[in-house]
Amino acid sequence: MGIFKIIEEGAFADFEFEARAKSIEELFAVCGQATFEAMTDTAKVDLVESVQFDVSASSLEDLLFTFLAELIYLKDVQKIFFSKFEIEISDKFDLSCKANGEYIDNKKHDLRTDVKAVTYHKLSIKKDDTGYSAHVILDL
Repeated sequence: MGIFKIIEEGAFADFEFEARAKSIEELFAVCGQATFEAMTDTAKVDLVESVQFDVSASSLEDLLFTFLAELIYLKDVQKIFFSKFEIEISDKFDLSCKANGEYIDNKKHDLRTDVKAVTYHKLSIKKDDTGYSAHVILDL
């Protein structure tokens, strides 16, 4: 599994992170994990509910933005925290995701902050010899 690192020097009202993974699908899963880690301890989120969705875009960066925006939307509308993501991405920037988690329980889940949106500011995806990296800023 890939990793992510929180960037502490970011703006006060933002959650900024960098993620690394060997594959593009794994990178997107790590970015999803980081997004929900901003909101709660994802180790306490059981995998009892799943939501399937598909998104498309015109570039990898747009696809990452759209993917994270959809996760935030689902969290807001369905009141679900996700902690595991099964992702397939086609060459045409089509993404299919099965997001797994559970309904938000204020007694069980420690609420850290609320992510309102993903931003395009500094959003990037890079590929090198070891895999992929992404830079993401979330608006709190």
